[in-house]
Amino acid sequence: MKDIIRLENIGVTYSNKKVLEHLDLTIREGEFVAVCGQTGCGKSTMLRLILGAEKPTTGRVLIDGRELPRPDRHRGYVPQKYSLFPDKTVLDNITFGPETEEFGLIGRLKPGFRRRRKEFQAQAYEYLKHMGLQASDAHKYPDELSGGMQQRVAIAQALIMKPQILLMDEAFSALDPGTRSEMQKLVRTLWKETGTTFLFVTHNIPEAIFLGSRVVILGKDSPESSSKVQVDMELPEEAHSREEVERLTRVIGNATAGAKLELTYAE
Repeated sequence: MKDIIRLENIGVTYSNKKVLEHLDLTIREGEFVAVCGQTGCGKSTMLRLILGAEKPTTGRVLIDGRELPRPDRHRGYVPQKYSLFPDKTVLDNITFGPETEEFGLIGRLKPGFRRRRKEFQAQAYEYLKHMGLQASDAHKYPDELSGGMQQRVAIAQALIMKPQILLMDEAFSALDPGTRSEMQKLVRTLWKETGTTFLFVTHNIPEAIFLGSRVVILGKDSPESSSKVQVDMELPEEAHSREEVERLTRVIGNATAGAKLELTYAE
């Protein structure tokens, strides 16, 4: 697998406060990297750097070997708060990205718009079905959907652009436990089916272990210091039983508390 994301000697400073410093991280194409850490350690900042929505104070971010100055269709983003347009139906929310990319915001009078719009809508219905939603949900507005349904639509909204990288920032934190579990299983299935590179930010270490093929923990040595990578661990496919998740959670907890990381997998 080739390297698709490289963070090289990244530093980020806000108003003389260093958030990240000397951060180096390489992510290979097709990985599912779950990123954990306490509030304020720079997890969301790192995601914004990769998205292209923010620039580092020092260092550089390479996407597929290039510095990209702004967000593009190759990097999808699903935030913590639902990213849907409240005045658009589910169908229009999902098709907004491809329609805008191809025709612009005022391109509805261009030749071919109606034909392409029907094609985008057909794709949107397929994504809805894949997300476990009904065709009848397509004409609802976001405030008519539950939180879990809104996040399913937000993921469909991102995936219809066929991004190489999908960035998810605490995307399940507002969901109830049952819905959160369903969404975890859905996202892991989507990752296996699409081969998309996922970066998933979460406070929840068991969630990170369940979802990830790799877990990265950001943290600080002291409240005054900037964040660094404290743990960078690849996970075996069989690491998702309840017992193994609990064991790895303890191991990671010890490592982030300053203990030496020692990890052996049961046969």
